[in-house]
Amino acid sequence: MSRTSVHGDDVDGGDDLDVDLGLRPESRVERRANRRKQRARRSFGCFAGLVSLAVVGALIGGLVFGFGKGRDYLEQVFAAPDYDGEGTGSVMVEVTRGQSAQAIADTLEKKDVVKSARAFERAAREEPRSVQLQAATYTLRKKMSAKAALALMLDPAKSIKVTRFGVVSGSTKDVVAQKLQENKVIKLPPGSVAAALAKPETLGLPSYAKNNPEGFLYPGTYDVPKNATAYSILRLMTGQFAKTQAELKLPQVAQRKKLDPYQAVIVASIIAAETNRAEDYPKVARVIYNRLQRGMRLQMDSTVHYVAGKSGGVFTTDEERALDSPYNTYKNRGLPPTPINSPGKDTLRAALHATPGPWLYFTLVNLDTGETAFAATDQEHLANVKKLQAWCQAHKGRC
Repeated sequence: MSRTSVHGDDVDGGDDLDVDLGLRPESRVERRANRRKQRARRSFGCFAGLVSLAVVGALIGGLVFGFGKGRDYLEQVFAAPDYDGEGTGSVMVEVTRGQSAQAIADTLEKKDVVKSARAFERAAREEPRSVQLQAATYTLRKKMSAKAALALMLDPAKSIKVTRFGVVSGSTKDVVAQKLQENKVIKLPPGSVAAALAKPETLGLPSYAKNNPEGFLYPGTYDVPKNATAYSILRLMTGQFAKTQAELKLPQVAQRKKLDPYQAVIVASIIAAETNRAEDYPKVARVIYNRLQRGMRLQMDSTVHYVAGKSGGVFTTDEERALDSPYNTYKNRGLPPTPINSPGKDTLRAALHATPGPWLYFTLVNLDTGETAFAATDQEHLANVKKLQAWCQAHKGRC
């Protein structure tokens, strides 16, 4: 292999590279100097190691020989900041269903009920009864110790000033009245709900409601204040209907569509009773309007169920369809005289904005998924009904 100068343009490396680069043995003077540098480095390393050991030893000594002071110091460093005492003033804190202890603690800290979320979490871990915390709106105080805050929340008679009361969409007036009257937390006097409903002119109903609360006890979840009356609770519900009506511009839209607003609420209530899929609501509305325009009877099982006092189920019997009632849309043409339940926002919107289409019929075909089939002809509808019958046959007792 040819040798090439290190200063040349081409450097050809090889087995003799060290020699080619001009490396040579150290002189005696250089070796002595290098040994002195190495000894100095070793001495510094030993010193650094001794310093490190001395620091560790000092820390250990502090913990061993001054344990009391060391413990106090660590507790201050790692302790969760906390207030002392029962706090002052008043603050409302909402706890929702399924909320974690951490989320509750964060809320309490943000509202300055407790000094730190960590303190409340620690108090909750140490208190077995903390698992009994219920979803509610609590009245607490500011600047409470974590233990005091938890203890107050675990005493609902003192901390829960409002009670959650819920009504699902499609609930009838009678169902709402029964749930409200039987609520063991609200504890209304016997007969008070019926008495309030018997004075509809005091409930804040819209003028077109004809003094009938059916359809206007708006579904939703309400925070009922402590010592609320049946009258004030029902006013909460009709007040929420008024807000929803304003948001949807229900009277104005109905007027533009040459529809009475009361009729719109009636249609919405039928939709709420007939199907539970939001995507089908406007199509069900279209079926209702198409049948009305053609002078066809609506033949809605839901209106028959209403007059029969029946809930659930899909079919009606011959006896039920023969009932002599203005709500029997198998016998009478047009809409029933009133809503048949309390519709929600989505069904009210659907009644105002029906999907264009030729459908005259619809039926559920799968009760588990809520799938609904729509048809424009008798033949199509009968085929869909057979699908429902087959489903019911495969799921005994469900229909």
